[in-house]
Amino acid sequence: MAGKRHQARELALKVLFQLEGTGDEAEEVLRYHAAEGAAPEDVTKFARELVDGVIANRERLDEILSATSEHWRLDQMAKVDRIILRIAVYEIAIDRKVPTKAAINESIELAKTFSGDDAGRFVNGVLGRVAATAS
Repeated sequence: MAGKRHQARELALKVLFQLEGTGDEAEEVLRYHAAEGAAPEDVTKFARELVDGVIANRERLDEILSATSEHWRLDQMAKVDRIILRIAVYEIAIDRKVPTKAAINESIELAKTFSGDDAGRFVNGVLGRVAATAS
């Protein structure tokens, strides 16, 4: 059984993935995915914080990612990888409530689960550079 914070990050990933490129309402999408996954209120609350934080800071997150992802433009990244990276960069560089190592490890696990085989290494590499510049 995954921890509650991991479940919340998965939920936030699903919501942000659905919101990418659509005009859907964030809260409505979050409620739908939370109900579908029978997410407890504390998981939904943390997911909401992540979703709201990523949406509110997206321009800044994309600037950080563009500066630290060598040889990769944001539009070249797989959609799921880009969203995983935005969540992690929000936690590392803006929110700063979670230890950097925990945010990186969680993101690697999400990438391994929801993206391709090499995604974990890619996410680790980008976030390593983000962490070096954020400290």
